Amino acid sequence: MQASVVASRPRHIHRLAVSASFLLQGLCFSTWASRIPTVQQKLHLSETELGGVLLAVPVGLIVSLPITGWLVAKHGSRTMTVLAVLLYSGALPLLGLAQNVPQLLAALVIFGFGSNMANISVNTQGVGVEAIYGKSILATFHGIWSLAGFVGAALGTAMIGWGIAPLQHFTIMALVIWLGVALMRPYLVPADAPSPADQPLFVLPDKSLMLLGVLAFCSLLSEGTMFDWSGVYFKKIVLAEKAQVGLGFSAFMAMMATGRFFADWFTDKFGRARTLQFSGTLTTVGLALAVAFPTLLIASIGFMLVGLGVSSVVPLVYSAAGKSRTMPAGVALAAVSTVGFAGFLLGPPLIGLVAGATSLRVSFAIIAVMGLAVAALARPATAD
Repeated sequence: MQASVVASRPRHIHRLAVSASFLLQGLCFSTWASRIPTVQQKLHLSETELGGVLLAVPVGLIVSLPITGWLVAKHGSRTMTVLAVLLYSGALPLLGLAQNVPQLLAALVIFGFGSNMANISVNTQGVGVEAIYGKSILATFHGIWSLAGFVGAALGTAMIGWGIAPLQHFTIMALVIWLGVALMRPYLVPADAPSPADQPLFVLPDKSLMLLGVLAFCSLLSEGTMFDWSGVYFKKIVLAEKAQVGLGFSAFMAMMATGRFFADWFTDKFGRARTLQFSGTLTTVGLALAVAFPTLLIASIGFMLVGLGVSSVVPLVYSAAGKSRTMPAGVALAAVSTVGFAGFLLGPPLIGLVAGATSLRVSFAIIAVMGLAVAALARPATAD
């Protein structure tokens, strides 16, 4: 996406609206993630069964792949951001209504479909605002998404403490998100940058973009694991009390949000490659601490390091993809984002399957390797 993006209002108005879009998207996912342990207990699911059920989310993502690009290209990211966030949040009450595994699976497919559609649409809006400003600000947008995750986790913990069932919790949050969509809709970037008429709606990344996609995949796999399994890990491995089950997730989200608000400055000072190497190392060290010393304090510190580690990877990858020399920025972003987001959705079910065959601690130890992969691939992926 180039600077030719049309903006009909002062640029800060568009920035605020896109910030709100990231906020609502993050709030939607964290609302579900905060109640996964409750749903697992309600349906009497083992780790293996929960992992299998969570596979429904990437199924929804896969179903959306050939559709999302076409819809965004045909109707624009503004319209699709509104529709996608409405669909995404609309799946929340369906998750709360699920009384058995088949119903939960169906709701999760819809949830996964909406999540990918929202991810592509909202990030395309973010790239549009970057073009208007002429500088990188995606990290800040992703910081707002992370902040929303922290807020959603805190609200989820409060809802659990107050004894509010998932259905009531999810319905309340869906209504809040719908109100937010209505308020921010008029102020989104009205038009995406034009692309050639014969440009494919979706293309596989070339070598350079594939490396960026792999970086995003590894980091988002770690991130998705923390979203879906941190509460379970603190409950079953750390043996945290009921009121402290959400502590690890909150610590993770707090540091991920904080790191993203400083990511642009850190990258300017030390360079993209060094920032990614440092990020991958922090992720590995944090997970290793939580696995080796599963106490409330050490595991919380470990999860904080993981949050700081993953904070800058995706914004840096998306920003680099938006500057692709081989294809239009919007197409490059969609391709790389799809590869990366697959890791976000595939990680949680894989954790459940591995945990069922071994243990949850072993699963988290394996995820630590993803941080090493980010550090190892940082330089070749960011080479000119």
